[in-house]
Amino acid sequence: MITWRVAALFTVVGVAAILIVEFFDAGPWWAPAVAAGVVALLVGLDWLVAAPAGEVELRREGPTQVRLGDSATVTLYITNASVRPLRGVVRDAWVPSAGAAGPYAHAVTLDPGETAAVETVLTPTRRGDRSAVRVTIRSYGPLSLAFRQTTRRWSDQITPPWTVRALPEFPSRRLLPEKLSRLRIIEGQVVTRGRGQGSEFDSLREYVVGDDPRGIDWRASARQQHLVSKQWRPERDRRVLCVLDTGRTSAARIETGDGLFHEERESAGVPRLDLAIDAALLLSSVAAHAGDKVDVLAVDTATHVNVSVGSKRHLNKLHRALAAVQPALVETDFGRVVSEVLGTERKRALVVIFTTLDPGALGEGLIPVLPTLVARHTVLVAAVHDPALDALAAGRGDAAAIHTAAAAERGLAELRRVRAALTRHRVSVVDEPAQTFASAVTDHYLALKATGRL
Repeated sequence: MITWRVAALFTVVGVAAILIVEFFDAGPWWAPAVAAGVVALLVGLDWLVAAPAGEVELRREGPTQVRLGDSATVTLYITNASVRPLRGVVRDAWVPSAGAAGPYAHAVTLDPGETAAVETVLTPTRRGDRSAVRVTIRSYGPLSLAFRQTTRRWSDQITPPWTVRALPEFPSRRLLPEKLSRLRIIEGQVVTRGRGQGSEFDSLREYVVGDDPRGIDWRASARQQHLVSKQWRPERDRRVLCVLDTGRTSAARIETGDGLFHEERESAGVPRLDLAIDAALLLSSVAAHAGDKVDVLAVDTATHVNVSVGSKRHLNKLHRALAAVQPALVETDFGRVVSEVLGTERKRALVVIFTTLDPGALGEGLIPVLPTLVARHTVLVAAVHDPALDALAAGRGDAAAIHTAAAAERGLAELRRVRAALTRHRVSVVDEPAQTFASAVTDHYLALKATGRL
């Protein structure tokens, strides 16, 4: 292949050939023939001298995961395996959502056996796996008139595979210190007040003045010949199950406007599913610190994620599993949701269903199967409230705005009816805007923990 320099060279050589032909008074056809011959010879020699583009060795180094909104640098190492110097351009292509920043192509000059490093800064714009597509190498001759370039098939063969998983953004992690502080207070209150709801037997110790007499173990006291009191501790190994509805309603975008999420995402709204993932991660983190077992399901018409978190060490596994969850344009099968919950949790557990209060989805799907679920577990339905609905309901500008407000008010009334129906089935409901949604869900868990109703 040739470059733009060939046209410039042909112009220069052509002018020189015209002058020479006029000096020797030769025929007019000699000028273009001489110019074309000289240019073709130079281009051919330049192409032959260029190093073979495919004779390189490629390898990558860098992180394999990054949190959404952060950046990661992946380094591509290029080694010239040919016997000729390589003067070329390297293009390291990634999928658009990987957010690759920097120049489109990187110029490299490598002697035989020399290695160069090309860095690509990735700032993913979506959750999930972001893969490298193809490394294309173009090798120029010393005159830069012609070049050799790897074919698409050969580029695919020499490109080292690399995938960076974009983890959920998890902006509510800033609330973790406050929630863990509340958790320590709750556990301290349980130890202080002695036996009661939310506590279980821990050990025996000598009775001291001020202990609750009801906690005296009389049999142990008779053996020790002094009073012995029972020591209680907060209940652990409770069960928490988070169910993420990944059906069509989870694709709706909610305006947050609180600066928690990345600015580019907030300008277009944050998907309801991402807000649910954020709340589920906060709840799972607090529950794992409390010593409770957490299971997370992502379900629509199929189960996409089923992860168990037994301790704080397993939280990263949960982050990686939820990174690839995406909304599906299907109606969620709540019958499958209930069967998955009953199959996963044999003991009584707190079941948190992250969905929407849409009357069509819940009225025909979830509410009919709720009695089966409530009979076995404590159920919480968590939904992000859309502030756009409140803004539309408050509009009173003109006739069109009034009609829109009436429709929005009717939608709000339907949400209230769904909430009342859930409450009649002994289901707790969290319906909060995005700014306080994750905090409200975790606060409900802590309230249950404090009263021993988990």
